[in-house]
Amino acid sequence: MATTKNLCAQIPIDLHERVSEERERLGQTTSEYIANLIQDYYNMIENQKGGIHMTEKGRTMAFQVPEELFQRIKRHLERETLRTGKKLTQRDFVLNLITQALDEADAESATEQDSPAEAPVEARVADETAPADTDTPDEESAV
Repeated sequence: MATTKNLCAQIPIDLHERVSEERERLGQTTSEYIANLIQDYYNMIENQKGGIHMTEKGRTMAFQVPEELFQRIKRHLERETLRTGKKLTQRDFVLNLITQALDEADAESATEQDSPAEAPVEARVADETAPADTDTPDEESAV
């Protein structure tokens, strides 16, 4: 376990209550919760400097997920952070998933476009028509 040091700060009561409620909802200790907040903040700063850049044309995507899925994601992020030694943020995790899915879809679409398609229906019908010098019955008078 990493060596730790105490960090204290006086904060407004309403902010303290908000932090306490969220920390309890996540089932984290105060140390875990505050450490995650600070780490997320620094990761955000680092991403703006050298990670995936958000430009003026960047768009926000926000959606809710079930609590069970959220907790699974958090556990995965923690495992990956321990495994790699580098903190994996929710944002980077989701952006990587979206990019991977779109790359796979693009590759599949390109493969479908490269494969030979069946001959158009018109061409097949034209192949079966009678020679030009023979009479063809009128469809309206056919019984």
